[in-house]
Amino acid sequence: MAIIGIDLGTTNSLGAAVRDGEVVLIPNRFGSYLTPSVVSVDGEGTIEVGEIAKERMVTHPEYTAFSFKRDMGTEKKWKLGRRTFTPEELSSFVLRSIFDDARAFLGEEIEEAVISVPAYFHDKQRVATKRAGLLAGIPVKRIINEPSAAALASYVETGEEKLYCVFDFGGGTLDISIVDCFDTMVEIVSVAGNNRLGGDDFNRLIAEAFLRDHGIKKSAIGRREFAILIRAAEKCKIALTDQDPAEMTVTLNDRTFTSTFTNERLMELSGDLFGKIKDALARALKGGSFRASEIDAIVMAGGSSRMPLVQSFVQHLFGGKPIILSNPDELIARGLGTVCGIMSRSGEVKDYVMADICPFTLGTQTHNKADSSNPFMTPIISRNTALPCSRSQRFFTSSDNQSLVSIQILQGEHPYAKDDLKLGEIEVPVPKAPAGKESVDVRFTYDIDGILIADVKVTSTGLAVSKVISDEVTGEQLEKRISELNALKLEPKEEAENKVLIEKLEALFEEAEPDLRETVQNRLKTFLALLEKQNERKIRKYREYLVQFLDRTELDDPFDSIFDTELPEEEPEEEETWGGADFFRSDGNDPFGGKGGSWMS
Repeated sequence: MAIIGIDLGTTNSLGAAVRDGEVVLIPNRFGSYLTPSVVSVDGEGTIEVGEIAKERMVTHPEYTAFSFKRDMGTEKKWKLGRRTFTPEELSSFVLRSIFDDARAFLGEEIEEAVISVPAYFHDKQRVATKRAGLLAGIPVKRIINEPSAAALASYVETGEEKLYCVFDFGGGTLDISIVDCFDTMVEIVSVAGNNRLGGDDFNRLIAEAFLRDHGIKKSAIGRREFAILIRAAEKCKIALTDQDPAEMTVTLNDRTFTSTFTNERLMELSGDLFGKIKDALARALKGGSFRASEIDAIVMAGGSSRMPLVQSFVQHLFGGKPIILSNPDELIARGLGTVCGIMSRSGEVKDYVMADICPFTLGTQTHNKADSSNPFMTPIISRNTALPCSRSQRFFTSSDNQSLVSIQILQGEHPYAKDDLKLGEIEVPVPKAPAGKESVDVRFTYDIDGILIADVKVTSTGLAVSKVISDEVTGEQLEKRISELNALKLEPKEEAENKVLIEKLEALFEEAEPDLRETVQNRLKTFLALLEKQNERKIRKYREYLVQFLDRTELDDPFDSIFDTELPEEEPEEEETWGGADFFRSDGNDPFGGKGGSWMS
């Protein structure tokens, strides 16, 4: 009975296992390690997976689904012909295909599987991934963060004790992890990422530029023609890895068009994407309280990290630090194979320990005096906390004669409870008393397997209630995220200057490291309270203070070796912009200190 690891990717998926003490990749029926994460239904209702389905992306786009990993944990339905599937059902077909290949290759039954997910997948997305495994008939033992697996594989292969930045850039997601490797320990220090950013976005930009070159509107071509266009754009992007320039020729509506693309042109088209990459890197560094200069090496994982532009850009940001680029398509799967070896206590890796972290903040809702209908999310376990961990806080009643306390168990980075993911709820009775006289102690305990235990104890009566919030629990319907904030009641909140500051503070709260979060939330609470009282003079004075506070915070760029805590007295001269992208301009508002400059050799 074997344990297998499966890298369930947006573009491609692959499996790995341990054989005779060595990590091996599992070939599919075509002899390739990479199985395209594509599913199609043929005319007889047969499900096609992988290479065959990928070919049908162009020929039968209305019967074919791809990039569905991006929709895991959502309510989206994919209609393929007359049939409708959820993202986890489509993923289960890919998993089943790899499962069957593994059974044939290993010559034995599969006992269980370890599946990788982006580090920034929230609980609902992880539950959907486990559900996909169950639908495929695979008992899923553990969910592993993709960058963690990549770091483990790199460390085992190189044997070098270093502080790594793992840059995992796939077709649909970007994951960043700061990883400290020493002795037999692989310790994840911080994670960040973007679940809506990947190599597919470069394909889209190339395709859109191609249409503009020839004055063609997207609405003028059908689904099949657009699928052809996207496929040609992907080939053009891949061609630019080894040659510059590259030609892209596509036939649309019986007419043939040709455009020439260079890496320099792609750089100019992709300014916003590179800005998002830089933002994710900055959040990972700040989350671990590191500067770019402290990183020893960058591990590149995921097929999209092969792009010369991406490698050049990342190396530029880190001041020329060495890049480890060893089969990035396979790195995560090799790491998962190593995890299988650790779990089965086999081979040289049996003594390795992988210490992971909590990728999202866990907390509960608390009263908002300025707007009681819009409670705050108060963190109990901050993101990037090492696992396993246990944290507790005391909370007090917010109204007179309150007889019941409801503890909402929340996950996410938003300052308001309604915008975060609700995992569960515990209600406990408390004696009636004036507001603030009764209290409860709330403890969250989170283990390495993603099981959260919430304990609530009434301090005056000793009544205690516990609830296990496990990723096996799927029956509770999760609240849908509200797309827009509720209308603010007080007139001062409608003023543009105030609204901008509120939005900036909310955004800063989401991105801030744990040490800064409490400060940001306190300033937000203070500002909301002043708006409630409508004291214009105090509002104006505090608004000026907040502008300075935000400027100071934004100036903290982890890609600068020295951070001046004083506000600049005057703006520095404007440096050369990269590709016409304004986010690299070195002005007082650039949180990266103009570190973007021209980096193309």
